[in-house]
Amino acid sequence: MPALAERLPLTLRAYALLTAVATPLVSFLLRRRLKRGKEHPRRLTERRGETTAARPRGTLVWVHGASVGELAAAIPLVGRLRERGLNVLVTTGTVTSAALAAKRLPPGAIHQFAPLDAPIFIARFLKHWRPDLALFVESDLWPNTIMAAAERRIPLILVNGRLSARSFERWRYLPGTIETLLKRIDLCLVRTTADAERFDALGAPRITTTGNLKLDVPPLPVDEDKLARLSSMLAGRPVFAAASTHLGEETAIIDTQRRLKASFRGLLTIVVPRHPERGPSIADAVAAGGLTAALRSRGQLPQPGTDIYIADTLGELGLFYRLAPIVFMGGSLIPHGGQNPIEPAKFGAAILHGPHVANFADIYAALDRARGAELVPDADRLPVRVGAWLTDAQERARASAAAKATVDLLGGALERTVAAIEPYLMQLRLERRDA
Repeated sequence: MPALAERLPLTLRAYALLTAVATPLVSFLLRRRLKRGKEHPRRLTERRGETTAARPRGTLVWVHGASVGELAAAIPLVGRLRERGLNVLVTTGTVTSAALAAKRLPPGAIHQFAPLDAPIFIARFLKHWRPDLALFVESDLWPNTIMAAAERRIPLILVNGRLSARSFERWRYLPGTIETLLKRIDLCLVRTTADAERFDALGAPRITTTGNLKLDVPPLPVDEDKLARLSSMLAGRPVFAAASTHLGEETAIIDTQRRLKASFRGLLTIVVPRHPERGPSIADAVAAGGLTAALRSRGQLPQPGTDIYIADTLGELGLFYRLAPIVFMGGSLIPHGGQNPIEPAKFGAAILHGPHVANFADIYAALDRARGAELVPDADRLPVRVGAWLTDAQERARASAAAKATVDLLGGALERTVAAIEPYLMQLRLERRDA
């Protein structure tokens, strides 16, 4: 390992030096993020690798994902590890993912905020937790973290790995850097053959295509009392939902409601913003458009005269996917990459999306081919397609059935992932037995 360290690319040496020098600025950074609601006020020390939680005795598997999407994909895998009696430490980097972890991680799994990628914080974290195996979810590859874990001979596995065409092109400008990092990853378990080809081109030595773990995530949970109450209130009303919307997309949603409300009496549009704190500003835009809005974060419920219900809360997508037979997936009318369409498809929603879906390109392509989803090329076409599905219940039902059948058919990634990491788990069991 020392010989490898001497041949580190200049970029990695410079990165390690800069992050070490910038460490004194972390307090300022964390305070700023705290004011913006991006840090947990009572858990800031975890970002420095400090914790009051004790490391459990025995083998410890560390699972890391950046945010809500990665954590949701990993939860079934964490459950499998816990079923085998393994201790599991889960780290994420966002407040929303911490809230999800508190609700949905299996009993016994430990959640911590991931330490910032500075050498002293990573060293402190690894010294305390001493993980025996590390599973990194999707593409959250922090250089200091990877290098420090490899130096301690912790096996590193990338699960549900993905590499967009855009990220691939960026890494090609730093071939030595990415190859050095990827060679310290023991195994890359990737979602698609396209991901496999990109990782291979960048120098990853061991790659297996296992499929997308998000296809095996169970349907989102729901509070049955809340579902019954809202279902009763909305009985007889046509409902359309726009999920995980981003800044710049709500204008199109508001315009869709305004153009369709005269044709579909009682039409209610539910907007679930990707970032709930944007709820009040969306309400202002609704009012400016001459429509009425209700904010769920303020305890408001949709009344007969409500045009747009802004669901600016966390952890309730399962509720709104059950209420809306038509769902537009956000992050796709703007160049963001699109949000996850698997969850509404599992509930049999007919799905609409814009052209920018690179984050889930293979899944959207499969849904489009099966006619379980439909591309809306621009904002002007959104009211047309929503109106068509509101008019033709038979065609909408066919699209709903196709969407559900497609995601059911594409499953199996969890079993393939567990099988791929089984040799590493067996080695840990043997080492623990010998010890």
